[in-house]
Amino acid sequence: MIKQYTVIFVPRAVRQLAHLYGYIADDGGETRAENYVSKIVAACNALSTFPERCTRRDDVRPNLRTMGYRQSVTIAFSVNSTTETVAIHGIFYGGQNFEQILGRTEDDD
Repeated sequence: MIKQYTVIFVPRAVRQLAHLYGYIADDGGETRAENYVSKIVAACNALSTFPERCTRRDDVRPNLRTMGYRQSVTIAFSVNSTTETVAIHGIFYGGQNFEQILGRTEDDD
């Protein structure tokens, strides 16, 4: 049986998704924004199975992993095997410096 993890989005990630939606909607329309953001959310939710498959980034923050999406988004997350949860710490678009943002604090607010 395949282990299923619960995927949660920390407040920063939720704000980043809302910001990305607004940015795309302003330039390309709400339908395009909804499609793009919903696909990012689906990619995050797919981490409910085999979340350890992505790149470890302990150099930035302990237990941090990253996954690319469509060559323009970096999804930063951590896996807790004890609680069987995946925490999405950030959705970084267009080359944003996630190392600096996530490395300076472990606060996800």
